[in-house]
Formats: sequence, structure tokens, C-alpha cells
Amino acid sequence: MPSFHRCPVAESGVPVGISERPVSAAALAAAVAATANGAIVTFEGRVRVRNQGRPVIRLHYESYDAMADEVLKEIVAEARNRFGAGEIAVRHRSGSLEIGEVAVAIAASAPHRAAAFDSVRYVIEQIKTRLPIWKREEYEDGTSRWLEGAVPPGAPAGDAAPVAETGA
Repeated sequence: MPSFHRCPVAESGVPVGISERPVSAAALAAAVAATANGAIVTFEGRVRVRNQGRPVIRLHYESYDAMADEVLKEIVAEARNRFGAGEIAVRHRSGSLEIGEVAVAIAASAPHRAAAFDSVRYVIEQIKTRLPIWKREEYEDGTSRWLEGAVPPGAPAGDAAPVAETGA
């Protein structure tokens, strides 16, 4: 099984949690592979070069790691119970990420493809609404902003602020 930095695991032993190091759907797929399962579906969410018409140069994620790890374990358990997946591994990055880097990777194995696809979709949608992780975009013009619905406690919300003022 691949090794992961500060990698909590689900009860089944597969990686589930937040990571400061790069993540890979291929590594997660290897962690969930089992001969009892005929399907493995993977997903990688990557840092894109533009968002809402603005040129992005990097993202910064901040998370409440202990809570995030527990929320991810809950989401994985829900997906396994709801869709009958065999194993699900998920890693979400924290820290600064450059364009093209993987921000989140998910792999699900199941006896049949529908359960694997449904599990991956459920996990990413739940991450977007429940995970205590916050995303700040940094732009070419030297400004940055916390994305709507993604402002960490105590951070200023609202319009873009100069990068220097936001601690980047």
C-alpha cells in the first residue's frame, strides 16, 4: 500500500484525510484495489488557470485538520453504505498549490461500476458542502480572495484584497 504523509485511514485501512504533500488518484486507486471489486473509479480536482474569468496563479487551502479528517471518514462511510462501494480513499490538499496541481483525489472500488461512480460523485459533492477547508485564490494582478462560502473563521470576507495583505 502507498505511504502518505500524516495520513489518517478509514477503519478499512485505506487513506482518508488532509495532506500537505501532493496526492494522486492512481496511488489511491492502488490502495482500494481488491479482487472482489470489478470497478475502480478515480477523480482528481486540479487547480485551474482561470476562475470566473480571472487569471489564477495559485490556490491556498487552510483546513481544520482534525475535524476535516473526521468529516471525510463520515462522508466515506455514508457513501459506502448508500452505494455499496467496496473501498473509498480520499485525500484533500492543504497549503499553497500551483496551477495544475491536484487539490483533491478520490478513488472508489465496488463490485460494479455504478456503485463506484455514484460513490465518487457523492464524496466530492459532500466535500464541497461539508468539509472544514477554505480556499483562497491568488490572481495575476496581485490580489487574492477567499471564495464565496469558503472563508475561514476570522478571515476578512468580501472583495479581493492585495496578496500582501492576506498573508500570501
